[in-house]
Amino acid sequence: MSAILVDNSAATGAPPAHKRRGGGLWRAVRGNRKAMVGVALSTLFILLAAVPHLFVPWQHGDPQAVGDNPLLHPSLHHWLGTTGLGQDVYAELVYSTRNSLLIAVLAGLGATVLSVMIGVSAAYLGGLADDGLSLLTDVFLVLPTFPLIIVLATYAGKGSTSVVIVVLIATGWSYGARQMRAQGLSLRNRDFLESARVRGERRSYIIVVEVLPTMTSLILANFLGAALYSVLTAAGLQFLGLGDPASLSWGTMLYWAQNQGALVSGFPAWALAPGLAVALMGVSFALLNYAFDEISNPALRPVRRRRRAKRADS
Repeated sequence: MSAILVDNSAATGAPPAHKRRGGGLWRAVRGNRKAMVGVALSTLFILLAAVPHLFVPWQHGDPQAVGDNPLLHPSLHHWLGTTGLGQDVYAELVYSTRNSLLIAVLAGLGATVLSVMIGVSAAYLGGLADDGLSLLTDVFLVLPTFPLIIVLATYAGKGSTSVVIVVLIATGWSYGARQMRAQGLSLRNRDFLESARVRGERRSYIIVVEVLPTMTSLILANFLGAALYSVLTAAGLQFLGLGDPASLSWGTMLYWAQNQGALVSGFPAWALAPGLAVALMGVSFALLNYAFDEISNPALRPVRRRRRAKRADS
C-alpha cells in the first residue's frame, strides 16, 4: 500500500511531505516582515561572528592592539574613532560580536533544555514528581533574579564567560519550564499518548518521540526568549564590571567607555556603538520570536488576512 502511495505521489509530481512542510515554513517566513527583518539581522551577526576579519580593514586586524593615537574622533582611517589606549573602536565592535552571540546562543540553549526537561517531566510524570519540580520552578520564579545574578557572577569565578553562561542558564530556565508544564498538561491525556502507553512504550520514548515534536513552536519561542534575556543580561553584567574586563564583548566595551568617560569627553561613538549592537541583537531575537508566534498561532492568521485585505483596498 505504501508503495502505491509513493508511486501516485511521483506520478502527480507532488513534492514529498517533508519538502512541502519546509517550503511552507519558508513561505510563511518570507511573507512575514518581522521574520524577514529578524532573519536579516541574525544573519549579519552570524557573519560578523564567524568571519570578523572580512569586515575589518587589514591595518586593524588586531582589535586589542594598543595604538599611538588615543581618543581620536571618527575618520576615514578609524571609522568609529579610537579608545583611550588607541584601539580601533570599529574593530573591537566587530570582533566582540562572537563573544556576545556565543553567550546568547549557549545560555539560551542551556536554559531551554533545562526548562524542557523540568517542565515536560513534571507535566507527564505527575504526582510527587510534579509537585517537587513545580515547587523548584516556583522558587526560582519568585527569586529576585538580577541581584542573584550579580552575587553568583561575583563569587563563582570572577566573571569569566563560562561563569556568565552558567549563571544565565541557572537563572533563566524557570519561566520557560512553567510554560512547558502548562503545555504538557494539556497533552497528557490525548489519544495518541494513551495509544503509546497501551503499546507499552517507555516513558522516555513517549516524552521524546510523542510529546516534544508537538511542542516545537513553543520550544523555539522559549529559546528565542531565553537568548534575548541572555544577551541583554550579559551586557548588563559586563557593563557593571562583573565580566572579564580583558574579554572582547559589547558589554566590556561599554564598561571601558563608561570608566573613561567617553560621553563626557565628547567621544559618543565609543559608547553608543556597542549599545546599539546589543539593542539590534535583542531586536533580532524579539522579532523572530514575535514572527514565529504569528506563524504558528492559527488565531492570528485571520488578523493577518484582514490586514493584508485592508492594505490592498487602500
